[in-house]
Amino acid sequence: MAKLKKINHVAVVVEDIDQALKFWHDALGIAVDHVEDVPSQKAQVAFLPVGDSELELVKPTAPDTGAAKFLAERGGGMHHLCFEVDNLVEMLAELKAKEIRLINEEPIELPGRKMAFIHPKSTGGVLVELYQLTQP
Repeated sequence: MAKLKKINHVAVVVEDIDQALKFWHDALGIAVDHVEDVPSQKAQVAFLPVGDSELELVKPTAPDTGAAKFLAERGGGMHHLCFEVDNLVEMLAELKAKEIRLINEEPIELPGRKMAFIHPKSTGGVLVELYQLTQP
């Protein structure tokens, strides 16, 4: 049986990363590890470690993404909660067997990691990402 390991990150969609950092970094003092373009997700992401987890500030870079639609409809705010798992393929199979609605039935493979999303209709309204590191 696949297991959750920890909360990997909480993603917050923002219109402007520099503006958002005035609160998260300047006011709260959370250090920015790095900012990177993530072309596969059509986003720019600032990574702010907090203990064993991270806060991710996600700025959409194209209008045809879920994050961009979220921003247009709701404004900035918490977008999703991400759990790190020990075996993503097994976790997805277990959830599917329990009739949990998945956005991704197969993992999305990225350098060093795999990820998949669970539909908010199965989680009480929260977009949940599952994440497995594939490189130490």
